[in-house]
Amino acid sequence: MSQPETDLQLALRLCDIADGITSKAFRRPDLAVETKPDLTPVTESDRGVELALREELAQLRPDDVIVGEEFGESSTGATGSRRRWIIDPIDGTKNFVRGIPVWATLLALQSDGEVTVGIVSAPELGRRWWAARGQGAYAGVPAGAGTPIRVSAVANLGDAQLSNGSLSGWEEHGGPARVVELALRCWRDRAFGDFWSHMLVAEGACEIALDPIVSLWDLAAIQVIVEEAGGTFTDLSGVARSDGGSAISSNGLLHDAALAILNGLA
Repeated sequence: MSQPETDLQLALRLCDIADGITSKAFRRPDLAVETKPDLTPVTESDRGVELALREELAQLRPDDVIVGEEFGESSTGATGSRRRWIIDPIDGTKNFVRGIPVWATLLALQSDGEVTVGIVSAPELGRRWWAARGQGAYAGVPAGAGTPIRVSAVANLGDAQLSNGSLSGWEEHGGPARVVELALRCWRDRAFGDFWSHMLVAEGACEIALDPIVSLWDLAAIQVIVEEAGGTFTDLSGVARSDGGSAISSNGLLHDAALAILNGLA
């Protein structure tokens, strides 16, 4: 008798479904793009991925709550359920619609308020990252076996590589001058942006990644991957959470120093 799918196995398979939808639509000339009320773009693929994943989860995990960027929190699932799936169907939609291959599907499972499973799947980069709480973090080609990943051992800011998506959005965090100050104290800075910045931290290619304005679905999967890779993940006030509206991930060794500069304390 075959064993039932674990939550991680299910999440990986769901990302296979998502990759099939997004890869087929990427750079398609007739891709339909709309503008949401917050003036950000949304495509038929964003909605298609989220609907497909919701349908699978409704069948296979009917007692779980589902939270997605495009359709909000489901009203299905058991009353008082302590488990909820968090979906960002395409993180990096602006890249997606401009034909830039830096975008991914993010899928996470939160149990009793803690993110326990996270997948970041970027098919056009040929890369996928995943983790389950207490089982380590891995990366490899989509649908591949993967290999363990670990944050770097860089202990000095002067030797560190920083990735920040953009200078906009920092007004409520003291302004972009603090980001510039941090960048100037680092060995190198680059704007890889979105999920990729944090995954490069998890892999040990970067030491610090920043996001001034983000939502739960942008961060839930990222948090567990960074932490299982040995890194530190918090909001910009230093609280270890994925629903704080901002994010900094690091190799842990440089976290306090980076936060001090970003908060005007150093």
